[in-house]
Amino acid sequence: MTPLEKIQSMKMPFAELKGVTFIEADQDRVVAKMVVRPDLCTLRNTIHGGAVMALADSVGAAATVINLPGDAKGTTTLESKTNFIGGAKEGTTVIATATPVHRGRRTQVWQTRLETEDGKLVAVVTQTQLVL
Repeated sequence: MTPLEKIQSMKMPFAELKGVTFIEADQDRVVAKMVVRPDLCTLRNTIHGGAVMALADSVGAAATVINLPGDAKGTTTLESKTNFIGGAKEGTTVIATATPVHRGRRTQVWQTRLETEDGKLVAVVTQTQLVL
């Protein structure tokens, strides 16, 4: 099973609720996309900051899962830091790309860039995952 197939086979109800689709995955990079729906927006039909953070968390968690050591039981987010750069309007597709900063035995750190399809930077999220 490829890393992408592994991610796609996982039950991730919150990611499904948000409409997250994983489109690429290997041990050094995970990519997902999400359409900015009206229920994910704040004023002026712009993506809500919580939706940005939740997308990044789902992608970082999936990246951690495909990099877990054999004896690990799972993962949970320890810390997340979001730098909001720009917005994304309703109807826009946001692409989230997670790459590793650190992959240790007990923690992993992933940085996720969220951009619109035309390359406009929306946010940069750094999260630390605890290996259980």
